[in-house]
Amino acid sequence: MTALHLSFYSAFTLSTLGLAFHRTHLISALLCLESMMLSMYIALSMWPIQTQTPSSTLLPIFMLTFSACEAGTGLALLVASTRTHGSDHLHNFNLLQC
Repeated sequence: MTALHLSFYSAFTLSTLGLAFHRTHLISALLCLESMMLSMYIALSMWPIQTQTPSSTLLPIFMLTFSACEAGTGLALLVASTRTHGSDHLHNFNLLQC
């Protein structure tokens, strides 16, 4: 395993652990999701270079597009939940109430 692979795996693992253990605020959960998507984007962008293929793939572009959509949706949910509940603490949200 090269140092490049180790850094991608460790960034993704740290983001997953941050999402699993630091779920106090919605913004911290969204930042962990974004760092997971960023590490996956960099890994997919470096994949053709590592395999020495002559053509670049479109998969990183699609992933970046979906990541931007996910970020926009997450920020819209953050604003809506802050307006209705007064804060972004995740323990204040009850999904069973309307």
